Amino acid sequence: MHSSDHHTPPETGETQHPTSPLPAQHQDRPGQETKLDPPPQYQAEPYQGSGKLAGKVAIITGGDSGIGRAVAVLFAREGADVGIIYLNEHEDAKITKHAVQAEGQQCITIAGDVAQASFCQSAVQRIIDALGTPHILVNNAGYQHHAKSLLDISEEQWQRTFNTNITGYFNMAKVVVPHLNAGDAIINTSSVTAFRGSEELIDYSSTKGAIVSFTYSLASSLAKQGIRVNAVAPGPVWTPLNPADRDKDDIPDFGKHTVFGRPAQPEELAPAYVFLASPVCASYITGMVLPITGKPGY
Repeated sequence: MHSSDHHTPPETGETQHPTSPLPAQHQDRPGQETKLDPPPQYQAEPYQGSGKLAGKVAIITGGDSGIGRAVAVLFAREGADVGIIYLNEHEDAKITKHAVQAEGQQCITIAGDVAQASFCQSAVQRIIDALGTPHILVNNAGYQHHAKSLLDISEEQWQRTFNTNITGYFNMAKVVVPHLNAGDAIINTSSVTAFRGSEELIDYSSTKGAIVSFTYSLASSLAKQGIRVNAVAPGPVWTPLNPADRDKDDIPDFGKHTVFGRPAQPEELAPAYVFLASPVCASYITGMVLPITGKPGY
Protein backbone atom coordinates (compact mmCIF):
# COMPACT_ATOMS: atom_id res chain seq x y z
CA MET A 1 0.00 0.00 0.00
CA HIS A 2 1.35 3.41 -0.90
CA SER A 3 1.84 5.88 1.96
CA SER A 4 -0.58 8.26 0.28
CA ASP A 5 -3.42 5.72 0.35
CA HIS A 6 -6.18 6.35 2.87
CA HIS A 7 -6.88 3.51 5.26
CA THR A 8 -8.63 2.92 8.55
CA PRO A 9 -6.15 2.50 11.43
CA PRO A 10 -6.45 -0.82 13.25
CA GLU A 11 -8.53 -0.99 16.42
CA THR A 12 -6.22 -1.21 19.43
CA GLY A 13 -8.71 -2.21 22.13
CA GLU A 14 -11.46 -4.74 22.71
CA THR A 15 -14.18 -2.24 21.82
CA GLN A 16 -14.83 -0.80 18.38
CA HIS A 17 -14.46 2.99 18.43
CA PRO A 18 -15.81 5.48 15.87
CA THR A 19 -13.23 6.74 13.41
CA SER A 20 -12.95 10.07 11.64
CA PRO A 21 -14.65 11.75 9.89
CA LEU A 22 -17.21 12.48 12.58
CA PRO A 23 -20.56 14.05 11.62
CA ALA A 24 -20.51 17.86 11.38
CA GLN A 25 -22.28 19.32 14.42
CA HIS A 26 -22.33 22.27 16.80
CA GLN A 27 -23.78 22.95 20.25
CA ASP A 28 -24.17 25.96 22.48
CA ARG A 29 -21.74 26.07 25.39
CA PRO A 30 -21.16 24.20 27.62
CA GLY A 31 -22.58 21.39 25.47
CA GLN A 32 -24.58 18.29 26.33
CA GLU A 33 -23.42 14.73 25.95
CA THR A 34 -26.97 13.58 25.20
CA LYS A 35 -26.82 15.56 21.93
CA LEU A 36 -23.50 14.25 20.63
CA ASP A 37 -23.44 12.13 17.46
CA PRO A 38 -22.13 9.50 17.87
CA PRO A 39 -22.66 9.22 21.63
CA PRO A 40 -19.35 9.14 23.51
CA GLN A 41 -18.36 5.72 24.82
CA TYR A 42 -17.96 5.85 28.58
CA GLN A 43 -18.99 2.49 30.00
CA ALA A 44 -15.76 0.56 29.29
CA GLU A 45 -17.66 -2.72 29.22
CA PRO A 46 -14.58 -5.01 28.95
CA TYR A 47 -13.10 -3.40 32.09
CA GLN A 48 -13.55 -5.59 35.16
CA GLY A 49 -13.28 -4.01 38.59
CA SER A 50 -11.19 -5.62 41.32
CA GLY A 51 -11.85 -3.47 44.38
CA LYS A 52 -8.96 -1.06 43.82
CA LEU A 53 -11.00 1.79 45.33
CA ALA A 54 -13.24 -0.21 47.67
CA GLY A 55 -14.63 1.86 50.53
CA LYS A 56 -13.35 5.15 49.15
CA VAL A 57 -15.19 8.39 48.39
CA ALA A 58 -14.24 10.32 45.26
CA ILE A 59 -15.13 13.88 44.25
CA ILE A 60 -15.09 14.64 40.51
CA THR A 61 -15.58 18.12 39.10
CA GLY A 62 -16.95 18.26 35.58
CA GLY A 63 -18.22 14.78 36.33
CA ASP A 64 -21.51 15.03 34.48
CA SER A 65 -20.12 14.14 31.04
CA GLY A 66 -17.05 13.39 28.97
CA ILE A 67 -13.94 12.21 30.79
CA GLY A 68 -15.54 12.96 34.17
CA ARG A 69 -18.46 10.64 33.52
CA ALA A 70 -16.22 7.79 32.36
CA VAL A 71 -14.02 8.23 35.43
CA ALA A 72 -17.06 8.19 37.71
CA VAL A 73 -18.24 4.90 36.21
CA LEU A 74 -14.89 3.15 36.61
CA PHE A 75 -14.33 4.54 40.10
CA ALA A 76 -17.71 3.06 41.03
CA ARG A 77 -16.82 -0.24 39.36
CA GLU A 78 -13.73 -0.30 41.56
CA GLY A 79 -15.86 0.22 44.69
CA ALA A 80 -15.91 3.99 45.29
CA ASP A 81 -18.89 6.19 46.06
CA VAL A 82 -18.83 9.32 43.92
CA GLY A 83 -19.70 12.98 44.41
CA ILE A 84 -20.23 14.78 41.10
CA ILE A 85 -19.85 18.54 40.80
CA TYR A 86 -20.97 20.11 37.52
CA LEU A 87 -22.01 23.50 36.15
CA ASN A 88 -25.59 23.25 34.83
CA GLU A 89 -25.91 20.18 32.56
CA HIS A 90 -28.63 18.57 34.66
CA GLU A 91 -29.70 15.86 32.22
CA ASP A 92 -26.13 14.69 31.70
CA ALA A 93 -25.56 14.65 35.46
CA LYS A 94 -28.66 12.53 35.99
CA ILE A 95 -27.40 9.96 33.48
CA THR A 96 -24.01 9.83 35.20
CA LYS A 97 -25.63 9.35 38.59
CA HIS A 98 -27.69 6.44 37.28
CA ALA A 99 -24.57 4.92 35.71
CA VAL A 100 -22.71 5.07 39.03
CA GLN A 101 -25.67 3.58 40.87
CA ALA A 102 -25.86 0.80 38.28
CA GLU A 103 -22.37 -0.18 39.43
CA GLY A 104 -23.76 -0.64 42.94
CA GLN A 105 -22.34 2.56 44.46
CA GLN A 106 -23.77 5.76 45.86
CA CYS A 107 -23.69 9.04 43.96
CA ILE A 108 -24.60 12.64 44.73
CA THR A 109 -24.68 15.39 42.09
CA ILE A 110 -24.28 19.10 42.86
CA ALA A 111 -24.60 21.96 40.37
CA GLY A 112 -22.53 25.11 40.66
CA ASP A 113 -19.41 27.00 39.60
CA VAL A 114 -16.05 25.82 40.96
CA ALA A 115 -14.68 29.31 40.29
CA GLN A 116 -16.60 30.37 43.41
CA ALA A 117 -14.73 29.38 46.58
CA SER A 118 -17.87 29.54 48.71
CA PHE A 119 -19.65 27.09 46.40
CA CYS A 120 -16.73 24.65 46.58
CA GLN A 121 -16.88 24.79 50.38
CA SER A 122 -20.60 24.06 50.52
CA ALA A 123 -20.48 21.39 47.82
CA VAL A 124 -17.72 19.43 49.51
CA GLN A 125 -19.57 19.61 52.82
CA ARG A 126 -22.71 18.26 51.17
CA ILE A 127 -20.73 15.36 49.73
CA ILE A 128 -19.20 14.63 53.12
CA ASP A 129 -22.63 14.68 54.74
CA ALA A 130 -24.01 12.29 52.12
CA LEU A 131 -21.09 9.94 51.45
CA GLY A 132 -18.43 10.46 54.10
CA THR A 133 -14.89 11.81 54.14
CA PRO A 134 -13.30 12.05 50.67
CA HIS A 135 -10.21 10.10 49.68
CA ILE A 136 -9.85 11.18 46.05
CA LEU A 137 -10.27 14.53 44.28
CA VAL A 138 -10.40 14.66 40.49
CA ASN A 139 -10.14 18.25 39.25
CA ASN A 140 -11.62 17.94 35.78
CA ALA A 141 -13.97 20.90 35.15
CA GLY A 142 -12.87 22.85 32.10
CA TYR A 143 -13.75 25.74 29.83
CA GLN A 144 -12.34 26.54 26.40
CA HIS A 145 -13.17 29.06 23.70
CA HIS A 146 -11.32 29.11 20.38
CA ALA A 147 -10.08 32.51 19.19
CA LYS A 148 -8.32 33.27 15.90
CA SER A 149 -5.73 35.50 17.55
CA LEU A 150 -4.67 37.04 20.84
CA LEU A 151 -6.58 40.18 19.87
CA ASP A 152 -9.82 38.22 19.73
CA ILE A 153 -9.56 37.09 23.35
CA SER A 154 -11.60 39.41 25.54
CA GLU A 155 -10.65 40.15 29.11
CA GLU A 156 -13.87 38.42 30.18
CA GLN A 157 -12.97 35.25 28.27
CA TRP A 158 -9.43 35.25 29.69
CA GLN A 159 -10.74 35.58 33.23
CA ARG A 160 -13.43 32.94 32.80
CA THR A 161 -10.96 30.42 31.36
CA PHE A 162 -8.52 30.95 34.22
CA ASN A 163 -11.24 31.05 36.87
CA THR A 164 -12.62 27.68 35.78
CA ASN A 165 -9.49 25.84 34.72
CA ILE A 166 -6.97 26.74 37.41
CA THR A 167 -8.67 28.83 40.11
CA GLY A 168 -11.37 26.16 40.31
CA TYR A 169 -8.68 23.52 40.85
CA PHE A 170 -7.12 25.64 43.59
CA ASN A 171 -10.50 26.22 45.25
CA MET A 172 -11.36 22.53 45.29
CA ALA A 173 -7.94 21.41 46.49
CA LYS A 174 -7.95 23.96 49.29
CA VAL A 175 -11.28 22.65 50.57
CA VAL A 176 -10.57 18.94 50.12
CA VAL A 177 -6.93 18.68 51.28
CA PRO A 178 -7.75 19.10 55.01
CA HIS A 179 -9.89 15.96 54.75
CA LEU A 180 -7.28 13.80 52.99
CA ASN A 181 -4.94 11.34 54.68
CA ALA A 182 -1.89 9.26 53.76
CA GLY A 183 -2.71 7.08 50.74
CA ASP A 184 -5.25 9.51 49.33
CA ALA A 185 -4.86 11.21 45.97
CA ILE A 186 -5.55 14.26 43.82
CA ILE A 187 -5.68 13.95 40.03
CA ASN A 188 -5.77 17.03 37.81
CA THR A 189 -6.82 17.04 34.16
CA SER A 190 -4.31 18.98 32.07
CA SER A 191 -3.99 18.73 28.28
CA VAL A 192 -1.53 18.09 25.49
CA THR A 193 -1.86 21.82 24.79
CA ALA A 194 0.14 22.46 27.97
CA PHE A 195 3.19 21.15 26.13
CA ARG A 196 2.46 21.83 22.47
CA GLY A 197 0.48 25.04 22.81
CA SER A 198 -2.40 25.90 20.49
CA GLU A 199 -2.58 28.99 18.34
CA GLU A 200 -6.36 29.28 18.73
CA LEU A 201 -6.43 28.30 22.43
CA ILE A 202 -3.90 30.68 23.94
CA ASP A 203 -5.79 31.17 27.19
CA TYR A 204 -6.84 27.53 27.52
CA SER A 205 -3.31 26.26 26.83
CA SER A 206 -1.95 28.68 29.39
CA THR A 207 -4.26 27.33 32.08
CA LYS A 208 -3.34 23.75 31.20
CA GLY A 209 0.32 24.64 31.60
CA ALA A 210 -0.50 26.19 34.95
CA ILE A 211 -2.20 22.94 35.97
CA VAL A 212 1.03 21.07 35.28
CA SER A 213 3.01 23.42 37.55
CA PHE A 214 0.22 23.30 40.13
CA THR A 215 0.46 19.50 40.08
CA TYR A 216 4.24 19.48 40.50
CA SER A 217 4.16 22.01 43.32
CA LEU A 218 1.23 20.54 45.22
CA ALA A 219 2.78 17.06 44.95
CA SER A 220 5.92 18.34 46.65
CA SER A 221 3.89 20.17 49.28
CA LEU A 222 1.70 17.18 50.21
CA ALA A 223 4.27 14.37 49.91
CA LYS A 224 5.16 14.52 53.59
CA GLN A 225 1.51 13.82 54.40
CA GLY A 226 1.46 10.80 52.09
CA ILE A 227 -0.99 12.45 49.69
CA ARG A 228 -0.16 11.90 46.04
CA VAL A 229 -0.87 14.50 43.33
CA ASN A 230 -0.70 13.65 39.64
CA ALA A 231 -2.20 14.78 36.34
CA VAL A 232 -3.44 13.33 33.07
CA ALA A 233 -2.76 15.20 29.83
CA PRO A 234 -5.29 14.06 27.19
CA GLY A 235 -5.05 14.69 23.50
CA PRO A 236 -8.29 14.95 21.47
CA VAL A 237 -11.22 13.29 23.28
CA TRP A 238 -14.81 13.04 22.03
CA THR A 239 -16.69 15.10 24.64
CA PRO A 240 -19.27 17.94 24.57
CA LEU A 241 -16.44 20.46 25.02
CA ASN A 242 -15.51 20.21 21.36
CA PRO A 243 -18.74 20.69 19.35
CA ALA A 244 -19.62 23.44 21.83
CA ASP A 245 -16.46 25.33 20.90
CA ARG A 246 -15.97 24.68 17.18
CA ASP A 247 -17.71 25.38 13.92
CA LYS A 248 -19.64 22.33 12.80
CA ASP A 249 -17.42 21.95 9.74
CA ASP A 250 -14.32 21.54 11.96
CA ILE A 251 -15.69 18.46 13.71
CA PRO A 252 -15.27 15.82 10.96
CA ASP A 253 -11.47 16.09 11.16
CA PHE A 254 -11.32 16.21 14.98
CA GLY A 255 -8.63 13.78 16.16
CA LYS A 256 -7.64 12.85 12.62
CA HIS A 257 -4.03 13.94 13.18
CA THR A 258 -3.36 11.23 15.79
CA VAL A 259 -1.67 7.97 14.84
CA PHE A 260 -5.02 6.26 15.40
CA GLY A 261 -6.79 8.65 13.04
CA ARG A 262 -9.55 9.44 15.54
CA PRO A 263 -10.19 11.13 18.89
CA ALA A 264 -10.07 9.05 22.06
CA GLN A 265 -13.31 7.97 23.66
CA PRO A 266 -13.74 8.92 27.34
CA GLU A 267 -13.63 5.25 28.37
CA GLU A 268 -10.07 5.09 27.01
CA LEU A 269 -8.95 7.78 29.47
CA ALA A 270 -10.73 6.57 32.59
CA PRO A 271 -8.44 3.63 33.49
CA ALA A 272 -5.53 6.06 33.84
CA TYR A 273 -7.44 7.90 36.56
CA VAL A 274 -8.13 4.61 38.35
CA PHE A 275 -4.43 3.79 38.16
CA LEU A 276 -3.37 7.14 39.63
CA ALA A 277 -6.11 7.13 42.27
CA SER A 278 -5.40 3.67 43.63
CA PRO A 279 -2.62 3.26 46.22
CA VAL A 280 -2.44 -0.38 45.13
CA CYS A 281 -1.27 0.76 41.69
CA ALA A 282 0.46 4.10 42.16
CA SER A 283 1.79 4.34 45.72
CA TYR A 284 5.21 5.50 44.45
CA ILE A 285 3.96 7.95 41.84
CA THR A 286 3.48 11.65 42.57
CA GLY A 287 4.09 14.87 40.69
CA MET A 288 3.77 13.12 37.33
CA VAL A 289 1.81 13.97 34.20
CA LEU A 290 0.55 10.99 32.21
CA PRO A 291 0.12 11.85 28.51
CA ILE A 292 -2.71 10.07 26.67
CA THR A 293 -2.46 11.85 23.36
CA GLY A 294 -2.82 9.31 20.56
CA LYS A 295 0.73 10.11 19.52
CA PRO A 296 4.22 9.16 20.73
CA GLY A 297 5.22 11.52 23.55
CA TYR A 298 3.31 14.73 24.09
